[in-house]
Amino acid sequence: MAESYRTRVLIVGSGPAGYTAAIYAARASLEPVLVTGIEVGGQMSITTDVENYPGFADVIQGPWLMTQMHEQAEHVGTTMVSDLVVDVDFTQRPFTCTGDSGATYVADTMIVSTGARARWLGLESEQKFVGFGVSACATCDGFFFRDREVAVVGGGNTAVEEALYLTNHAAKVTLIHRRDALRAEKILQRRLFDNEKIETLWDTVVDEVLGTDDPPTVTGVRTRDVKSGGTGELAVDGVFVAIGHDPATQLFRGKLDMTTRATFGRLPIRPAPACPACSRPAMSRTRSTARPSPPRAPAAWQRWKPRNSSPSTRTRRRPVDWPAR
Repeated sequence: MAESYRTRVLIVGSGPAGYTAAIYAARASLEPVLVTGIEVGGQMSITTDVENYPGFADVIQGPWLMTQMHEQAEHVGTTMVSDLVVDVDFTQRPFTCTGDSGATYVADTMIVSTGARARWLGLESEQKFVGFGVSACATCDGFFFRDREVAVVGGGNTAVEEALYLTNHAAKVTLIHRRDALRAEKILQRRLFDNEKIETLWDTVVDEVLGTDDPPTVTGVRTRDVKSGGTGELAVDGVFVAIGHDPATQLFRGKLDMTTRATFGRLPIRPAPACPACSRPAMSRTRSTARPSPPRAPAAWQRWKPRNSSPSTRTRRRPVDWPAR
């Protein structure tokens, strides 16, 4: 029989934002329930070296950091559920969510911390070879390209970090960037340029991933110079796409106000029918693991009590005092 959960605060997502919101909500005695989703720990769980998180002089590992956050959230009173929310109903209070397991989650407040997913190039040939030489995670798949040549597409922090990591396995790494300068942090750029195993193709885009069909295998990429228009082919055994991330908010399309970039739009002052204590998912160029905005959500919940809540929770009767954005 499918389980049913009734909570005042339901948190969807288990990345740094979800865990942080859980810690603050639990410390506020809100007894939150956190649904982890498929990728427990979010993008940080597939990040190797983390060196910009405050409090650690030495480099730490992303999976280790997420494990510590998970254990801390549990320690202060968060109920962890290994499930994936597949449907939400914001038309009436309390809110109702349905999990892939069939479980039902009923909550007065919902905090959305679903994070982001890798952005793809949008090529038909790219999707054809996903899992057969095309990947968006060097940490996950780099081992399979030991002593081979690979290409990384992108020019931000993620792309440079992926290229540097792949040098531990691949014989040669070619970074393909559509501009004439990288957007990555200077310290990462210095490491990239100092690495003899990495070559950079400037002002270049990938038009097609080349390969064989039986069995599906990547053999190279067809490139194009964005300035001259000239085309060429680069022989590689693997292609790693690192051009950014898109908000993982597909579940809420048509149910919450969204911007053209799939982030949440401005929430109404009086939170109905939108989520009352939900921060706007914002995308940045780096994977930020410092204290995210969702900690404001538990505080907002304490200043807002649902009109249809039970008498035990309806303790204050005044307009919402939202924290400054």
